[in-house]
Amino acid sequence: MFDTYKFTVVEKFLNYVQIDTQSNPDSHSNPSTEKQKNLSALLARELKAMGIADAHSDEFGYVYATIPSNSTKNIPVICFCSHVDTAPDCSGTNVKPIFHNGYNGSDIVLPDDTTQIISVNKYPYLKKHIGSDIITASGNTLLGADDKSGVAEIMDMVNYLITHPEVKHGTIKLLFTPDEEIGAGTAKLDLQKLAADVAYTLDGGEVGTLEDETFSADGVTITVSGVIAHPGYGKNTLVNAIKIVGAIAAALPLDEWSPETTEKREGFVHPVQIEGIAEKASISFIVRDFDTAKLEEHENRLRAIAEKVLAQYPEATMTFEVKEQYRNMKEVLQHHPHIVAYAEEAYLRAGITVVKEPIRGGTDGSRLSFMGLPCPNIFTGMQAIHSKHEWIGVKDMQKAVDVLVHLVQVWEERS
Repeated sequence: MFDTYKFTVVEKFLNYVQIDTQSNPDSHSNPSTEKQKNLSALLARELKAMGIADAHSDEFGYVYATIPSNSTKNIPVICFCSHVDTAPDCSGTNVKPIFHNGYNGSDIVLPDDTTQIISVNKYPYLKKHIGSDIITASGNTLLGADDKSGVAEIMDMVNYLITHPEVKHGTIKLLFTPDEEIGAGTAKLDLQKLAADVAYTLDGGEVGTLEDETFSADGVTITVSGVIAHPGYGKNTLVNAIKIVGAIAAALPLDEWSPETTEKREGFVHPVQIEGIAEKASISFIVRDFDTAKLEEHENRLRAIAEKVLAQYPEATMTFEVKEQYRNMKEVLQHHPHIVAYAEEAYLRAGITVVKEPIRGGTDGSRLSFMGLPCPNIFTGMQAIHSKHEWIGVKDMQKAVDVLVHLVQVWEERS
């Protein structure tokens, strides 16, 4: 089916990653950074140029578009979704993508910072790309494959379907979101306007991975109020809130219950920020587990640790605030097994072995599923995300396009 097709995914990807779309977790605006709209506007223009009449970007940086059905069948409306923002963890300014033609299997020294080396030992998946083309950044920034690879793959799927009208499919909705990396990818999403029945995010890693299970996630903020006094006369009076939150962090176990010490289906509690002054300080945590019920167990354990520390400072007070972040998409998808089964069939038609594994994280699909839009996650090929070592294989991106085209056909045939 793709023997004579000239893929556009690489050309699009190389263009998109050079547009700075880093989101900002400290912002209270939607989107969190105006620069995300630059890519959103470009995508809307490109979709219109391909003949998608209703393609547009709204005031919040979301892109909506519709590929009309070309089938006489009554087919559920499918949405394909990726996010335009890149992570705050690493700079996304002045990204210089480097195309490595016919990767030779050696370690890759990035030219703008030669201390940044993408090594085969650290990233053994590179071995599967020897002789094939890969793309990296230049050493000063992340690449942006998370999730501009997904964006480019969806855009290439659109190009294929527009140029191959003989491929039968139902109505397809396209959705590009801002602020996924800071947990706000669906904050201003208009589900009524989207008008889809089922969705798939393109936000996964290695070829073959198909994810229908994520962490469930909460955020916890412990705020400590101490007793302030002039430091020159603070004896037996001053109670330093900064020291107390530091003691809470120091009381966490070192050999378990953390991202550094857990894997597979193990949950954790992870301190992510300390801020404040001597009078009042806070420590923020993310709490993660695949079993939603265990979140409360983790939170109760954390509360007990904090209370034990506070007991040493009777004049200090503490608040313990829990906020829900997202929930395990499996809780929704288990009631719609055909959605994942159709994706598995599309993988097989594309010649790919399916690897089902849980995500030790979350995607827009987590929130979408609980908003009434069941949404598993499809691979894009991205590797070493959120870092200067980020890279992606060209053949992986092309395979993702292949899967998407097969997937719309599966839905048409099964309806």
